[in-house]
Amino acid sequence: MPDVQLAPGAPQAVVFDIGRVLFDWNLRYLFEKLIEDQAELDWFLANVVTESWHFQSDGGRPLTEMLPERIAEFPQHATLIEAYAARFMETLPHAIPGSHELVQRLAERGVPLFALTNFGAEFWARFRPAQPVFDPFIDVVVSGEERCAKPAARIYEIAEQRFGLPPSALFFTDDNPANVAAAQARGWQAHLFTDAASLEAELVERGLLA
Repeated sequence: MPDVQLAPGAPQAVVFDIGRVLFDWNLRYLFEKLIEDQAELDWFLANVVTESWHFQSDGGRPLTEMLPERIAEFPQHATLIEAYAARFMETLPHAIPGSHELVQRLAERGVPLFALTNFGAEFWARFRPAQPVFDPFIDVVVSGEERCAKPAARIYEIAEQRFGLPPSALFFTDDNPANVAAAQARGWQAHLFTDAASLEAELVERGLLA
């Protein structure tokens, strides 16, 4: 339980999404280094290494299946497709301004911290060890490890079981409206993330920060 005094019905723990909440994620950050022509870059991200294709990794599909299949479809872009796997960390180059400070403040106040993220298992294994911001987190549910991604109800159920708290005790923040709606449908308290300042205001309003 948090050290702060919480009003009846107030959340007892904070659950963070990661991409575009704690870290700025965009496939463009990598491929703009590799494709100089802007029109070609836009076409590549819309047709070859797309967010929807990448989502297969979030859902638990291994790269050993994804890459050969995509290279067979776009053999002229084999090197770039391989770069997606080899250099994925470059798609998350920096923190969202202010978000890591909120994590620190919540941790200092004794608020239990968790994360629920759509993240490929293979990428998470590389990413997590280099990111001390997650050190205060009690648990992180990773879609690629569970082979189930938001906004499917099942991954929220898995999180509830792992976190050991009732849905109404969880305050969740995510940048995707569908993911927020899915959490609310299970009885979680939820916030659509736009920036750290708005999140901070809601955390204060709910008694989790002063």
